[in-house]
Amino acid sequence: MRTHRFMKWTAAVLASALLLAGCSSGQAANQAVDASNLTLDQIVEKAKQEGEVNSVGMPDTWANWVQTWNDLGTKYGLKHTDTDMSSAEELAKFESEQDDATADIGDVGIAFGPLAQQKGLTLPYKTSYWNDIPNWAKDNEGHWLLGYTGTLSIITDKNKVKNPPKTWDDIKTGTFKVAVGDVMKANQAQFAVLAAAYAFGGDETNIQPGIDFFAELAKNKRLASNDAGLANLEKGEVEVGFLWDFNALGYRDKIGKNRFDVVIPEEASVISGYATVINKYAKHPHAAMLAREHILSDEGQSNLARGYARPIRANAKLADDAKAMLLPDDMYKNAKPVKDLKAWEETTKKLPQLWQEQVLIHVQ
Repeated sequence: MRTHRFMKWTAAVLASALLLAGCSSGQAANQAVDASNLTLDQIVEKAKQEGEVNSVGMPDTWANWVQTWNDLGTKYGLKHTDTDMSSAEELAKFESEQDDATADIGDVGIAFGPLAQQKGLTLPYKTSYWNDIPNWAKDNEGHWLLGYTGTLSIITDKNKVKNPPKTWDDIKTGTFKVAVGDVMKANQAQFAVLAAAYAFGGDETNIQPGIDFFAELAKNKRLASNDAGLANLEKGEVEVGFLWDFNALGYRDKIGKNRFDVVIPEEASVISGYATVINKYAKHPHAAMLAREHILSDEGQSNLARGYARPIRANAKLADDAKAMLLPDDMYKNAKPVKDLKAWEETTKKLPQLWQEQVLIHVQ
């Protein structure tokens, strides 16, 4: 997965959302498409007539999108192009181009799905897999819905740590250094603090238990100053770190599968994810609907799994080679999504100061 695409996870959600605040609200599209009156066969036929689908933020090398685009080309004759960009940039593009749209569908961080709907930029389409999608991972009408998730995981270099930690308590009582990343601005690092809060009785409205956990590590000189990025892991500069599971697994396999241990912490972790949004102004709306349909199919979910992205459909029948790319299901039994995204946004505003005053003060 490309580093600049990874910034979609690590860019601060609130800061990106503010970039959109100055944009005007979406205006009426040229022709509103009512997907609720169309059968899947009709959508397929209309998509074939359109002949192409143009995406934003869905490059070949991220989440193995290349296989999905190849499938759509082989099965339905759809040509495809992508322009890689951040979630905020995707919505800004939808809004600025409007009737001159060059993008049909995008893939955005979960916080941007409701924002796209709020700004009137989306064309709703539920797909035939609607009932398989958890309620937290979609709106009521199909304006946005997740295709895959990421869960905060622990990655350990077994060359450095003899007994890799499996729990938050293992980390608390260990002697190794822990790399969390830049909590002042990196979304992934902030989610690590939230996951710790979950483990010790807090939540998105009460981040203090997570702050306390990392403050104790800092006091004991166990908080590393770097992050668990690919280069740092490869050079052996990370003993234990926190990463989204799909990044941890991808880095592990790229550097050396036997060298690293990747687990979801047993007590608790946090789930986030990415949602497809169909542009209300799309020139190829039926092709975009068909793309979303395929993404949620067993075949599409298998494609995502081959890119280490955990499929949103728990009942998807994944190909054996795809399932082998993922961590065991039972590791996720205590992982949960953020219940109140607005509360979490408010907490992320306060988190940099809390981190500075209560954690970094102990780092020399």
